[in-house]
Amino acid sequence: MSDSSHLMHTYNRLPVQFTRGEGCWLFDAQGKRYLDALCGISVTNLGHCHPAVTHTIMQQANTLLHTSNLYQIAAQEDLADQLCGVSNMDRVFFSNSGAEANEAAIKLARLHAHNNGNSHPIIVTFEGSFHGRTLATIAATGNEGIRQGFGPVLPGFVHLPLNDIAAAEALFTQHTTIAAVLIEPVQGEGGIHVADPAYLKKLEQLCCAQGALLMLDEVQSGNGRCGNYFAYQNLDGTQFALQPDVVTTAKGLGNGIPIGACLARGEAASVMAPGKHGSTFGGNPFASKVGSAVVQTIMDDHLPARALKLGQHMHSAFSAALAGMQGVRDIRHSGLMLGIELDRPCAELMAMGLQQGIIINVTAGSVVRLLPPLVMSDGECNQMIEQVSALIVEYLSKED
Repeated sequence: MSDSSHLMHTYNRLPVQFTRGEGCWLFDAQGKRYLDALCGISVTNLGHCHPAVTHTIMQQANTLLHTSNLYQIAAQEDLADQLCGVSNMDRVFFSNSGAEANEAAIKLARLHAHNNGNSHPIIVTFEGSFHGRTLATIAATGNEGIRQGFGPVLPGFVHLPLNDIAAAEALFTQHTTIAAVLIEPVQGEGGIHVADPAYLKKLEQLCCAQGALLMLDEVQSGNGRCGNYFAYQNLDGTQFALQPDVVTTAKGLGNGIPIGACLARGEAASVMAPGKHGSTFGGNPFASKVGSAVVQTIMDDHLPARALKLGQHMHSAFSAALAGMQGVRDIRHSGLMLGIELDRPCAELMAMGLQQGIIINVTAGSVVRLLPPLVMSDGECNQMIEQVSALIVEYLSKED
């Protein structure tokens, strides 16, 4: 971004402008192509210009873009049916983003608590988590840095260390007003840290015993990326082994068209009433039609299973390529969410990747984050592994 730009300086943008996309590839103004191993941060799961998405966009743009949630929207009801079908949930509220979906979940949890006589509800979240950048979701997020300068922080949130069962049990013993637990099955922004299945089951038991809601943030991990439609469904190979009360998602649901969703089941599904929450654009005819095309494609093409297979291959291949490499601390993954943690800050790798024609990301300061398309071919997957491995080896060698 040039100094003369009228844009607010909210991003440290890299010096490239993409003008076209096709499948797993992006092209800049000079025609150079880049293998996209980031998907706009887990958004374009079906790649760029997927025929089913493109057809739906063109067809709906010529039919109806927007009415209002004051009226019935058939496409929204259809998408809700699809999402409940793949998740075993009961009802859906549509928003425009993941942060808004999480805002809806937070409001739902507080309203549920108040309806049950809990006037001082506590929502438990986790260190290293990320739930958005609104005032409520930064309070929920387990990262002090994103709250700096925005105080006073909204009260009512307690952060626990991830995967620490003893700490969770102690907190539930200490507090009787816990309204909900909000957790990412896979922490994306936090560096691809996976919640242990046993830990999630323990949280489910603790919530059930105290009448609290178990709420899963699947904004980044959902929509086929982690081996099932949602990551929580892949705990032990048994679908619905874990049954949360609330699930939020966005990002890959629209493959680039903004849409978010807050799904609920059981008692949590009937908490919201007219006037309690709303959205001008959420789930409008255009976004809902595109979302339906995305869900249908993910399921028809068996992309969750493909993500699981590719993710296992990526993890094995990176483990072999970087074995014994000084400076590589850990390699973590869940489906097509993979993080390679180094022992030093490595943001420079993003610019190095651009030079080599590959788009990657660095999160949590020192974790190379890869979120490639679910439609990536075996050849493209192997090319990504080779390029990223070579970049890391070059970077670590240069640093040493």
